[in-house]
Formats: sequence, structure tokens, C-alpha cells
Amino acid sequence: MGNYRWNLLPPAPAEYLAAASGFPPLLAQLMYNRGLTESSQLEPFLAGDERLSGDPFLLPDMERAVSRIYRALLCGERIAVYGDFDVDGISSTAVLVEGLSALGSQAIPYIPNRLTEGYGLRTAALESLYQQGVSLVVTVDCGITALAEVRRAKKLGLDIIITDHHIPLAEMPPALAVIDPKRSDSDYPFSELAGAGVALKLVEALFRGIGRGEIDGLFDLVALGTVADRMPLLGENRYLVKRGLGRLNASPRLGVREIMARSGLEVGGIDSDKISWTVAPRLNAAGRLAHAWTSYRLLVTDSPEEAQELSVWLEEKNDERQKLTTMAVARAREQVLSQEISPLLMACDSGYPVGIAGLVASRLSEEFYRPAVVARVGERMSSGSCRSIPEFNITLALSRCSHLLSHFGGHSRAAGFSLPTKNLPRLQQLLVEIATADLAGVDLRPRLDIDAELSLSRLSGNVFPAMQRLAPFGQGNAAPAFLSRGIEVLDCRTMGGDGEHLRLKLKQGGTVWDAVGFRLGNYRSEISSVLDVVYNLEVDSWGGAERLRLNILDFAPGQGRPSA
Repeated sequence: MGNYRWNLLPPAPAEYLAAASGFPPLLAQLMYNRGLTESSQLEPFLAGDERLSGDPFLLPDMERAVSRIYRALLCGERIAVYGDFDVDGISSTAVLVEGLSALGSQAIPYIPNRLTEGYGLRTAALESLYQQGVSLVVTVDCGITALAEVRRAKKLGLDIIITDHHIPLAEMPPALAVIDPKRSDSDYPFSELAGAGVALKLVEALFRGIGRGEIDGLFDLVALGTVADRMPLLGENRYLVKRGLGRLNASPRLGVREIMARSGLEVGGIDSDKISWTVAPRLNAAGRLAHAWTSYRLLVTDSPEEAQELSVWLEEKNDERQKLTTMAVARAREQVLSQEISPLLMACDSGYPVGIAGLVASRLSEEFYRPAVVARVGERMSSGSCRSIPEFNITLALSRCSHLLSHFGGHSRAAGFSLPTKNLPRLQQLLVEIATADLAGVDLRPRLDIDAELSLSRLSGNVFPAMQRLAPFGQGNAAPAFLSRGIEVLDCRTMGGDGEHLRLKLKQGGTVWDAVGFRLGNYRSEISSVLDVVYNLEVDSWGGAERLRLNILDFAPGQGRPSA
């Protein structure tokens, strides 16, 4: 098969393992592979407790923001929380609105319409809020690149506080305060907070200033936003998500409980994967096809009737989103394959729904392992969504094309933009040129990091329970992957209605394991009698009985001697 570049991570130094002698050697190796190079970091990482949490006042402009919000609270000013339409933006909005409400403010939530307004601060929306008597706008998960919009707001007499986690431009917006852990002058010890995480730090600072500490009820929202936005589950995010998952499982909100019921999840069974593949897509469906306000209401409602009604609507929208995505992906693949496959893929069409362009770009990027741009072409203005690979910073590439763009922003792996349609051909040409230069000589196959090479016999005993101490798994903290060489294939067959998956029985020495290869059915003909296999360990709960099995990630014909 060999779909990946196998990268066997180096063994931890002997002195590190000696200093970590209180932990099983394999567990110590796994933590070393996740960047924990000091033995003093290991116990706090496994505990995932508040020791990983930073002081909110280390974030830039935090004191200024807190002071201005206190003044607004004391004077009874109208405060608006301006969010975004994805799960992180919706969760961030709910975090800050609920936090301000606990302090006595009737904060106004504002979430833009993806289809008619687009991402980020918009002057028309700010003017509308001002006309409603709002004197202070606090952004969440957006605003760091909104220079012109903030200037206009200042002329109106509207104060703006920005909280964001996206990459700043060289020039900061002229806001009253700009809180972003990615600012170059930030002293905050962790730069990878999600928008919801930054919003929580603001609430934490506000509560601390008056001696309150009741933020427990907000961690579930932060977990949703952090996991859905694919932020690394390391550092403080590990603490936030671990604590949030505890709340989601012990006492889920009414809306989350309804989502779980309709998608077949059991109460108490939510982990980071369930958020990524089940909860987040449903919450995102509203903003992709209609307005994200529905998902916001679902997260904050205390009405069982409303929660039920909104969850039914979301389930329908998610089904519609899946169908539209399948059709759009087929069209985009057709466009890409009709041209020479370049280092950057671009598919442009007037028929791509704005709300699913990012999903289509993600599918293209995953299949072809290249940065991908999907643009919806309009008569005068067009918009696009980008997804990229670790080797190519798509937002940095867009910044080199900023003279062609009206708006842009995002992360190194995901971004969006709008521009005059007449500039679209030049943008495509320039992005392809940038990618061609930056990716020259790069093996355009995804890298598969392998934690250790083991024999199958070493997987017994306490290996799996020890590994689970590293959970929650996700971006930056993947489930451990192992390599075993010289594995005998006793049996191999396809499974699933269309033979999409593989089921195998594998043997090494006297040890036999069941294994499954999801979406590997097309590679049945490449299974030889002896394989080298890369896999995760997972629990198979089929039929109500739990048993461990191997989840195959990649394989190749057996080479050399079996793993020790």
C-alpha cells in the first residue's frame, strides 16, 4: 500500500528514560514523542489539571479589556459579543455571553451570516449594533485582521475589544484592546488556544477581578470549540478539553444531549473523536446552509421543547449538507483531474455552495495531499476556502497575494478569502507559483509518525490502559501508532456492504491479533502473506463485548526480520 511516508520517531535519550523511571518505558517514550522533553512535564501532562493553565493577565491588553468591560457593567452599557459561524465561533460567543450574563450584563450575541455577510467583522453589522444602542463590542474568534472595520467603528464612537486566536497582520487593528496569544509581543505561555479558549481567559480575568470563580459551566463549550477547530490537544488545551469532556459526559447541556440522542451517542460516551465526527458536523450544518444562530440557540437553551425542535432541524440540515458535499466533491475532483495535477489544486465554479467549500477543499487536500482552494464564482465578487498540508502555510501564501484580495484570514492549514472575480485567474496563477516554489522537492505524501517499533507480543498486559492515560487524543496528540514487521497474514477478507473495509487475522510468533483496515478494501489485492504493518490499538465493541484489536493505518510487503 505505502500511502504514507513512514517516520519512525527516534528513541528517547537514555538519560531522559532514567529521569522518567517512575513511568513505564513505553509511556515515557510516547510522551517524549509529544514534545515533553523534560521529566518534570510528564506528571502534569498525564494529570491534565490546572497546572497547565496560564494566568489570563499574561495575555496582551487583558487588563485594559477588563477595565473597559467593568466600566460598561457599572454604567449599564449595552455590550455586544460578535462571533463567528463555525463551532469555535458559536462556542466562543456562548462562553462570553454566559460569562457576562453572570456578571449582570444582558450581552447581545451577534453571529454573522456566512452566506450573506461572510467571515469576520463587517461595517454594516457594527453600524447596526451602534444604532441599537451598543457602545462596546467584544469580538470572539475574529477581528484580528479587521483594520478598516475597527477604524470605522471608532469614528462612530463604538469601542471595540478584539479576542481572537488567528495570526495577526503586521499592523494591529486600532481597537481599545487586542487579546490574541499569537501576538508577537504576547507573554502568554501557550499560543494555541482556540477562540473559545481565549474567550474563557477573558471571563476568567473578569471573574478573578471581583473574587468570583464559577466558570465550571463553561468548559464544555471550550472543549467543543477547541476540538472542532482542530487545535493541538497539548499544553493548556489538554486541560481545557479534558475538563470539558468531563462536564459533557457528566451533565451535558440540553442541546448537546439532544444531538447525542439523535446521532446514537450514549450519555457518558463523548470523547474528542465523537466531537469531531458527530457533534461538530451537526453544529456546523446550520452555518453552512442557513444561519448559525440555530446552533447557538441549541447550545444555550434551557427549554427541552426548544432543544428537541432545534436538534431535529439540525439533523435534517446535516443530512442535506452531506448530500451537497458529495455532489460538490465529485464536481471538484472532475475539475482537478481534467487539468495537470499541480502542487496546489484549485476548483472554481458558480455552483459551489459557500457553506461547504471548505469541506470540499479538505477532501481534495486529503485525497491528493496538496493545498486545495475551492472558490464560489460570482458575477462581481467571489469567495474561497482553503485547506492545506503541514508543509505549506496557506495563510502566509494568501498574504503574498493580498493586493488581489478584499478579505482574507485563517491558520496555516485553513483559510478563507473574498476578492473581485476579475482577480481570480491571477490569484490562481500566483498561488500555484508560490506552491510550486515552496514545495519543490517535497515528497507529496502524508507523513505518518510512528511512536515505536514493537512485536505483537508486547501489546498485551497494561499497554493499552497506559496509553489511555494520554487521552484525550486529537490534533497534536494522536493516538499512538506502532510498527510491527514480519507479520504473517492468516486471513484477510473485505467487510461492509460495498467491501469498503478489510478484516484480517495477523500472527507473529505465538501471538495472534484481529485487525481491521477501515476504507482499505480497495487494497485487498496488495495484501501479501507477510506484511509490515502500522496501526493503532483500539477497542472493538461490536456485539456488546469489548475486545482489543489493531486498527491498520498503512502496510507494506514484509521486509527484514520481525520486530523485537
